[in-house]
Order: sequence, then structure tokens, then C-alpha cells
Amino acid sequence: MSDAAQPTAAEVRAAAEAVKAAIDRHLDAVERRTGDDDPAVYEAFNSLAAAAEVYDELLYDRHDEVTPFEIPAADDSLPPYAGPAEPSALSVLIRRDYAVVEPPRLLAQAQRLADLDADPGGGGSAPVVGASVHAALGVLFGEYEPDEIASRHVEFGLEEGDSTLWVSAGDALPEPGEWLAAPFEDADPELVVCRFDVSAVFDEEDDPDEDLTGPTASGP
Repeated sequence: MSDAAQPTAAEVRAAAEAVKAAIDRHLDAVERRTGDDDPAVYEAFNSLAAAAEVYDELLYDRHDEVTPFEIPAADDSLPPYAGPAEPSALSVLIRRDYAVVEPPRLLAQAQRLADLDADPGGGGSAPVVGASVHAALGVLFGEYEPDEIASRHVEFGLEEGDSTLWVSAGDALPEPGEWLAAPFEDADPELVVCRFDVSAVFDEEDDPDEDLTGPTASGP
């Protein structure tokens, strides 16, 4: 940022004072809360998040320094929790995206697994993956748990994209097979106890002038 566009020291100081005032308002709202979903606490939280974000930006622009804490912005927060106070069941919803960046490596790994699963008595030949990425993915995900694939994705010729994990509360487990036809249809943000996101976009927000170096995790 050019010197002409930099915030003044007074502007940075005013932003710091706004954070202090927002902290006081948030603490006051917490001390006076009327329940778990008190709107005054929610509003004070969002105001504190906004004030902290402004101060952090001005502090960096003026002094090339950052704060040692990060408060998630209101746009990134979950809606107020509306689930049971003491959940007796939970659902873990996970999405992980991958790009197939090295198809030959993926195909070779899948064929190796197919060969290992072949009849050791020689009564039948091993399945041939050939040049089918579709078949290779079926072999790979049929053999390994998703967490193992996530930890070994480079070995399988994959590149990580965004991922998210939601822990959603409930009163009771569904009946066996009840949701298999549409497993994500009932995902309700208001029942999410906690959420963890991984995305290269978080690195971009932290340091827009540098190349992305890898994903970082973000909680609620």
C-alpha cells in the first residue's frame, strides 16, 4: 500500500478503542444473557468480530503488524444453535474435494490393489483397471477409508481441494437405512455443534500478495 493510502496513526488508535468498547459490550451482554440463544449476545459477538477485523486491517496497513487472535466474521459464522441442549445422538457430515492431477499414478495404484486382491490359487485373473479413471477410483475408495486417502492423496495422484466437516446433533439415531437414499438432504446448519473448514482461500485472505502455500483449518 502506498504512503498516501495508508491509514493514519489516529485511525488505528480509534479502531483499537472501538475494539475495547466492543469487548466491554460483549462481556456485558454475556453477563446479562437470558438464555443460550440470547440475541443480544449474538449481536455483540458480531459487533466485536467486525471491530476486530477493522483494527487488524488498519494495524497491518499502518504498522505491518497483526493481532495474535482471530475472531470469525459474521458472514462465516453458523446460525444460532437450535438443537437439543444435551444431544443423545450425532451425525458427522464430511465433504472432501480432490483433483485428479496424475492419472497414471492413480491407475497404477489401483491396478496394484486389484492384483493383490486376485485369487492367490490362480483360479482367476486380476481385474484390469486399464485406462479407466472411473474404475480406478472405485478400486481406491473400495479399499481405503476416506481418512487414509486424505492422508495419502499425493501417493494416489490426487490434489486436495476444499473440505468441510460438520458435527450435527440429534435426539436419537435414525432407523437403519432410513437416510441412505438421500444422505445429505437433512443437513441443517442450526443443528451443527461445531464445524471445521479447510480451504486455500483462507491463505489468500491472510496474505494476498504471496502464493498459496497450503490449506489452513477454520473452526466455528
